[in-house]
Amino acid sequence: MTYQTHTTNRVKSGLAGIIATPAVRIVALLALCAAYIQGPLTKIFDFNGAMAEMDHFGLHPAAVFAVVVIVFELTASAMVISGVLRWAGALALADFTLIATFIALRFWEMAPGMDRMMATNAFFEHLGLAGAFVLVAAFDIAKGAKC
Repeated sequence: MTYQTHTTNRVKSGLAGIIATPAVRIVALLALCAAYIQGPLTKIFDFNGAMAEMDHFGLHPAAVFAVVVIVFELTASAMVISGVLRWAGALALADFTLIATFIALRFWEMAPGMDRMMATNAFFEHLGLAGAFVLVAAFDIAKGAKC
């Protein structure tokens, strides 16, 4: 074994020991779900704003959609973070993210400029977020998640 291979293996082993700890895993899952915790809390504390958001995207009745989104996001986030049917919560959030992204971030319909650039960046960031949720589900299923 070469020095470089030995050093690489030592670094990988050290990193694996850190990132595989339960504390790091929980912090990473909290970070992944942060928008799906913050968003519903904001909607709860400003329900009129939540209804205005639903109206803006043509979702009617706005109050019903606002409540459903709040309950959905908090429940699916709790599933991902707690590990209870983590794979199902992660896939649900991946689907939700894709649907919401195609509803809210239609950058291709926007005139060139800063708003379009910001929407384009957000669109692709959301695709990455959905991909991360699919990976969480895949890892959970691979480790033998119980249905």
